[in-house]
Amino acid sequence: MPTFEVELQQGLKHAVITTSGPDRPGVSAAFFTVLANHGVQLLDVSQVDFRGRLMLSTFVGMDPLKLTDLERELRAGLWEFGQRVTIETGGEARSVSRPRSTHVIVMLGNPVQAEQVSRLGATLAGFGANIDRINGISNYPVTGLEFRVTLPDYSPGSGRQVREALAELSNELGVDLAMENAGLHRRAKRLVCFDCDSTLITGEVIEMLAAHAGKEAEVAEVTERAMRGELDFEESLRERVATLAGLDASVIDSVAADIELTPGARTTIRTLNSMGYRTAVVSGGFIQVLEGLAEELDLDYVRANTLEIVDGKLTGRVVGEIVDRQAKARLLADFAQDSGLQMSQTVAVGDGANDIDMLGVAGLGIAFNAKPALKEVADASVNHPFLDEVLYILGIPREEIDYANEAAGIVGRVALD
Repeated sequence: MPTFEVELQQGLKHAVITTSGPDRPGVSAAFFTVLANHGVQLLDVSQVDFRGRLMLSTFVGMDPLKLTDLERELRAGLWEFGQRVTIETGGEARSVSRPRSTHVIVMLGNPVQAEQVSRLGATLAGFGANIDRINGISNYPVTGLEFRVTLPDYSPGSGRQVREALAELSNELGVDLAMENAGLHRRAKRLVCFDCDSTLITGEVIEMLAAHAGKEAEVAEVTERAMRGELDFEESLRERVATLAGLDASVIDSVAADIELTPGARTTIRTLNSMGYRTAVVSGGFIQVLEGLAEELDLDYVRANTLEIVDGKLTGRVVGEIVDRQAKARLLADFAQDSGLQMSQTVAVGDGANDIDMLGVAGLGIAFNAKPALKEVADASVNHPFLDEVLYILGIPREEIDYANEAAGIVGRVALD
């Protein structure tokens, strides 16, 4: 593919000019003043402040006859700032465009060790992939690093083998590794849909209701049969709900009051809402328990099963459509259509087999502390108990989350909120 760039002005030659040292006010101004005095043409600029250390690099066109004077004046002008100046010319400064990364990989862990980054680099090199850039994306509650990489073959589906290798490496190293296509596709996500039990909240609502009815053993027995494949989701749901027959409907409010959000859930939803994302929850649990939570979190959509209540008592039945595996995928599509979005712009987050279809149709499927069957089909897998890892996978850095919290009047870090 041909590369189109601004051409050098007549008589100028390519050079890369870099200064590095303590980040102090006035460095950039002094640097560019010297370049201006020598008629330098700017083609590309990169300036980075890394924990108080500045690196300012420019790809330029300059008069080669002025090289000696330019270098002397830069060193003199930047000496008081403690800067180190280098100039590369000729073949070392050939006209090469910035790499257009094909994929983004996010590494999340606590701790993240140099060994883990080394192993990631070696794995990518084995596929002929190049790491173009590394940025820190989170320093709390986990360390997060974002790698922009270029795969030699970036045709559709070309990253499958790399994803499989990264999944194995993630399990071996004990860090989360999520890989996505880079570019507009990644930034186009606008709807995030969460499963509820063991994803948005820490518990299982049916088990909480069963505890109030003294039916934990009966519900556990049905759950075991379902896990052995003896019952499908709808059959197991109806049998478990049947154990609640006769329970006073007031127990719904008691269970709703006992719900605990997953650490980072409130921060995650608040951040997504503030950025204009649509947010949703679909659950195989019960709408009567979740409606208050959905209103509190300001979710755009909430769908779940409906418990039948007659004369203030649970009948042990559910009414209406069952929110099962197929329904979750269909509801996500309905939310996207209602929001005027393509399915490629959706994200689904879940933990169990009931979420497989939903993650499969989403533009990005994230398995959250999930069962093996879901991890196998997910685009990314999170194994730490913090839901705000979803934000980092979407490319939202911790710094911006903290800024948004401060703007909302929330002081201090609330990753566990």
